[in-house]
Amino acid sequence: MRVALFVTCFNDTLFPGSGRAVVSVLERLGHTVDFPMEQTCCGQMHFNTGYRPEALPLVSRFARTFADYDAVVTPSASCAGMVKENHPLIAEEFGDTALHRLTTELVPRVYEFTEFLTDVLDATDVGARFPYRVAYHPTCHSLRGLRLGDRPQRLLRAVKGLELVDLPSADSCCGFGGTFAVKNADTSNAMLADKTAAVRDSGAEVLCAADNSCLMHIGGSLSRQGERIRSMHLAEILASTEGDRR
Repeated sequence: MRVALFVTCFNDTLFPGSGRAVVSVLERLGHTVDFPMEQTCCGQMHFNTGYRPEALPLVSRFARTFADYDAVVTPSASCAGMVKENHPLIAEEFGDTALHRLTTELVPRVYEFTEFLTDVLDATDVGARFPYRVAYHPTCHSLRGLRLGDRPQRLLRAVKGLELVDLPSADSCCGFGGTFAVKNADTSNAMLADKTAAVRDSGAEVLCAADNSCLMHIGGSLSRQGERIRSMHLAEILASTEGDRR
């Protein structure tokens, strides 16, 4: 199986460790992972803010870059959702029939990381060890868009030493939403306050999720409040082993 890592521009710029963690886990499971250097943004920022014509070249580049791979794996539920839900729609909207065909063929081979582990590789125990109390935040795209269900929790429960604690009101939005947090700051901050209170109430030492964007939002708030609760991408927890010191 030819597997490619779609790291996403957000992770590549701010959280490259998450991409490395994906590769580490997949290599541990016996797979070779390619990193196509031609990859760029999936166009989500443009699409969500109304710059649909500007998103079209990015959709085309994505389709051409990953067309020959059996699986495209990403540590971002948000970007996976963009590709799977909106790339064919954008191609159709602009009347590009060749691109529409290419994106439609590619969509079934694009996977969020936990989805790939559980559904394609049939893996739950990936050989990880992480002896901490962990709360999982189901981001909106992972919960309502991709409908990941309990896939992330099943993987976390199989991690040696990890105690998965309940997060109160887990299905509530953290208030990030990309530019929503900028354009609607007061509403976003109110939602964020509720989420950070829930994280504190959980008793977790570490908060994890399938999207670094939401973790950045929540983790920044926790840090500003002087909390010692760390935020980590789920892939980094699954990449942790006996000899790691976190």
